[in-house]
Amino acid sequence: MENISVIILFLFVLFTLLGTGVWVGLALMGVAWVGMELFTTRPVGDVMLTTVWSASSSWTLTALPMFIWMGEILYRTRLSEDMFKGLSPWMAPLPGGLVHTNIVGCTVFAAVSGSSAATLTTVGKMSIPELRKRNYPERMVIGTLTGAATLGLMIPPSLTLIVYGVTINESITKLFFAGILPGLVLAAMFMGYVAIYSKVGKDWNPSPEAKLSFAEKVKNSRFLAPVIALIIVVIGSMYLGFATATEAAAFGVIGSLLLALSQGSLNWKTFTESLMGATRTSAMIALILAGAAFLSLSMGFTGLPRGLADLIAGWELSRFELLMVLLVFYVVLGCFLDGISSVVLTMAVVEPMIRQAGIDLIWFGIFIVVVVEMAQITPPIGFNLFVMQGMTHHEMSYIARAAIPMFLIMVLMVFVLIAFPELATYLPNNLRPGPV
Repeated sequence: MENISVIILFLFVLFTLLGTGVWVGLALMGVAWVGMELFTTRPVGDVMLTTVWSASSSWTLTALPMFIWMGEILYRTRLSEDMFKGLSPWMAPLPGGLVHTNIVGCTVFAAVSGSSAATLTTVGKMSIPELRKRNYPERMVIGTLTGAATLGLMIPPSLTLIVYGVTINESITKLFFAGILPGLVLAAMFMGYVAIYSKVGKDWNPSPEAKLSFAEKVKNSRFLAPVIALIIVVIGSMYLGFATATEAAAFGVIGSLLLALSQGSLNWKTFTESLMGATRTSAMIALILAGAAFLSLSMGFTGLPRGLADLIAGWELSRFELLMVLLVFYVVLGCFLDGISSVVLTMAVVEPMIRQAGIDLIWFGIFIVVVVEMAQITPPIGFNLFVMQGMTHHEMSYIARAAIPMFLIMVLMVFVLIAFPELATYLPNNLRPGPV
C-alpha cells in the first residue's frame, strides 16, 4: 500500500509538471527532488549535481551526438531523390509496386540515421509527390511511410538502443547487432502487407510503370552506391571488430560529410544547420537522461523499484504474462511520452523485474524498441503523426487511421519476437564485435 501511495505521488507531480509545459528532463528532476526531500535526509542539491554529472559524462554517450549529426547531414543532401531513383526500378515489378520504396527507403536510411523523424522526412519528401503522381492510394502511401519510418528506432544506429544500453549498462554494439534481424523481418512484414493489399484493395489503381531492362536497372542503382558504402563502413566496422560504436559513429560523420561534398550539398550553411540540429537533439536527450538518472536514484531511496518487483513477483506471472503486461503498459505510456522518455523513466522499475524473470536484457531491448515504435504512431503524442501532418496537411485522425495496419503488424512482431527470441540474440551471441 505504501508503494502505491509513492507511485501516485510521483505520477501526480510528474504529470502536473508536464501538463504545465515543463521540459521532460526538468520534470523528471522535479519529481526526483520532491522524492528526495520527502524520503531522505541527504542534501538534495549535492546529490543532484553528482548524479547529473555522472549521467552526462558517460563515454558511451559520445556515440549519440555523432550518430545524430550523421543523420542531420544526410537529411540535407539529395539522398532522398537519389534513393527513389535507385530503388524504383527494382520495386516497380513487385506486387505493391512503388509503395515498397517507402519501406525499403526507410530501411536503408534507418541504417545511417538513428532517428525515426529524420527517416520519415528524408524518405517522404521525395516519395510522397512521386507516389501521388502515379495515383497510388493516399492512405496507403501515408500509412506505410508513417509506420516504416519507425525502423529508424531499431535498425542500427538506433538512438533508442543507445539510450537503453547506457541506462542498463549493456554493450551498445551488441544491441545494434540485435536490432538487425528483427528490423529486416519487420520491414519484410510491412512489404508483405503492401503486396496483399495490392491484390485485394478496391482503391488500388496506380499508373503502370515503364519497363526497364536489367542493364538500365543496374545503371540506376548507381544512385544508391554512396549510401550503401556508408552503411558498410558504419555497420561493417563494428561487425568486423575494427571499431566500437563510438568509433563507427565518427566514421559515419566523416562519410556523410564526404557524401554531401560529392553531391555538392555541403556548404557552410548546411554544415552549421546540421551541427546545430544535432546539438539541440543531443542536448534534449542528455537532459532527459540526466533527469531520469536523478529520478532513479530518488526512487531507489524509497525502495520503490524493488518493492514493485517483489509485488509483481508475488503475482507469479509467467514470463509471457509479464511481457503482455509490459506491452500494454508501454503502449499506454507511449500515448503521452516519446520513446526515449518512456525508456529512461521506467527502466529503474522495470529492470529488476525482467532480471528476476530471467529475461535476456539484449532481447528485452529489442522488445522495448518495437513497443516504442508503436508509440511513434499512436495519438495523441505519436511524433511521426505530427511530422506526417506537417508534410501532408491531413487531419491527425486521418493519418492515425492510415497507420493502424502498421501498428497491428508491430503487435504481431512482438509475438514473433517472443516465439523466436533468436531473431534478437543470434547475432550478438555469435559475433565478436568491438567492446562498446
